[in-house]
Amino acid sequence: MHKIAAVTGTRAEYGLLKNILKEIVKDTQLELQLIVTGTHLSEQYGYTIKEIKNDGFYINECISMLMDSNSKESTVKSMGLALIQYAQAFNNMKPDILLILGDRYEIFAAATTAMMMNIPIAHISGGEITEGAIDEQIRHAITKMAHIHFSGAEIYAKNIMNMGEEAWRIFNVGDPGIENIRVTQFMTKEQLKDDLKVEIDEQTLLITYHPVTLEIDKLQQQIDNLIKVLDKLNKNMIITYPNADQGGKYIIGKLEAFAKRNAKVYLFKSLGIQRYLSVMKLCGAVVGNSSSALIEAPFLKVPVVNIGNRQNGRLMADNIIPCTNDCEDIFNAVNQALSTEFREKVKCTKSLYGEGSTSKEIVKVLKNIEIDDKLVKKKLVWS
Repeated sequence: MHKIAAVTGTRAEYGLLKNILKEIVKDTQLELQLIVTGTHLSEQYGYTIKEIKNDGFYINECISMLMDSNSKESTVKSMGLALIQYAQAFNNMKPDILLILGDRYEIFAAATTAMMMNIPIAHISGGEITEGAIDEQIRHAITKMAHIHFSGAEIYAKNIMNMGEEAWRIFNVGDPGIENIRVTQFMTKEQLKDDLKVEIDEQTLLITYHPVTLEIDKLQQQIDNLIKVLDKLNKNMIITYPNADQGGKYIIGKLEAFAKRNAKVYLFKSLGIQRYLSVMKLCGAVVGNSSSALIEAPFLKVPVVNIGNRQNGRLMADNIIPCTNDCEDIFNAVNQALSTEFREKVKCTKSLYGEGSTSKEIVKVLKNIEIDDKLVKKKLVWS
């Protein structure tokens, strides 16, 4: 039996991991060891560990690492705190494989610890490109530390191979976000109205805007421009909190002030997977710079306005309207997204991220992989 230690640090990443974790628990040849960290343990970000517990998962370790500030220094200090605690947790748990997803600093710290302790790493969502964020470097660094790669699309699998990774280590399993859609029991418009106290229709906007960590000096102008445009559009707006990156608290402060003076703003720390996808399915357009807009929204055939450079380099379906952070560009892009003509066009959108059998494919690999010298001792290979 292989012991699989999985780490989750944010609501979005847990949403992608959830079905994979369930599949691991169901399999008699695998044992799940779950580590919860990051914003899951923060009241400011919704204390989303409650959602994990409500889903029935046993949590082996909680690692508190967030500092009060969102500065560059505090992010590095948070990683230092996490490294110490990951080392203790891995020493206690003695996992056979570390399973991680994505490209955040909480996950980077986990991968670094596992590498130094000779624990094989299985990494989900490598090979992707996001030129506007420091996540880009983190993601590719984890790829070079990882021993097993689960990519979300064929082109991302090729990117991993082009980084010198051996082909037998790479498995194109599709993006777990697509599987989430397939297994989610969507809430109705009436249920969402009762729950969120907002009427959702084809003019409602679903908005998430994260800090662009390689453009942090432009953050004030970027969020001011976005709020100015949203004010002018005067639609019902469901807005979720940003990530706990440098600049995240600044965005939260701006959004809270916006919600206080505009009755059409509905601000949530976290919607949870079911509510978030249900709102996405029914709304008029998804606006911001979140990866979910590029992955889940095309499958649901919902218009997207992708603002700025944070997601530059990702695969983009034809439901996505890219725009700059300029007020006029955002305003025109949102109006185009909400237009009848564009909504009709989006009905023909095709998903670029697989068909939704990700968790079963990942579990099949995890339980059949041989944990031996061939797996642990990596080679650089270019063909």
